[in-house]
Amino acid sequence: MTTLDATRAELGLVVLYLNKAEARDKICRAIQYGSKFLSNGEPGTAQNVDKSTSLARKVFRLFKFVNDLHALISPTPQGTPLPLVLLGKSKNALLSTFLFLDQIIWLGRTGIYKNKERTELIGRISLFCWMGSSICTTLVELGELGRLSASMKKIEKELKNSDKYKNEKYCAKLQKSNERSLALVKALMDTVVAVGLLQLAPKKVNPRVTGGFGFVSSLISCYQVLANSYNQSLLTLFLNL
Repeated sequence: MTTLDATRAELGLVVLYLNKAEARDKICRAIQYGSKFLSNGEPGTAQNVDKSTSLARKVFRLFKFVNDLHALISPTPQGTPLPLVLLGKSKNALLSTFLFLDQIIWLGRTGIYKNKERTELIGRISLFCWMGSSICTTLVELGELGRLSASMKKIEKELKNSDKYKNEKYCAKLQKSNERSLALVKALMDTVVAVGLLQLAPKKVNPRVTGGFGFVSSLISCYQVLANSYNQSLLTLFLNL
């Protein structure tokens, strides 16, 4: 492969990544919370960027609640413990409600929906739903990590003196464990962000803390979208070369 082909391949991956609404939303989220961190709640350019980006993001999330609604009514993998099933379905229900209410907030912020007091109330309810979904995600990831750890230990015992890193099944579970660990960190950060946005602990979780946690969480989301779409994007790209 020549240098030009390599450059085309890299640029093609960037184009395919940016064509995803989810990727653009997460990039805007990073800008939003980065601005919140810089402004620290003080009026100025950074706060204006924070508010305008927050409003712009809502367009990317139009009808996105359907995704979690579909996950809510979809069957779960066999063998999943009932507590994890219930937590997973609760997460889907709460996140779908948050995204649905977010559209009403968008209508209120743009002036289409005129009742400002009700818009603010719906805004708080939606944030509580998001916080609840983040807590459920945290518990699900903890439970799944525990199951993965147990299965990995079982494989280690079966392999005995063999190199476990040469075992495909073990490596696949290790990769899944790393992915879930990252998702756990993100869910914990999102919980802190929700607490900050709701001002449940204003002295400890101030706008700068909220912005910092939100920015790091956004970077994790950007990476997750990239990782989830990389194989598919790479295949599509080379088929078109």
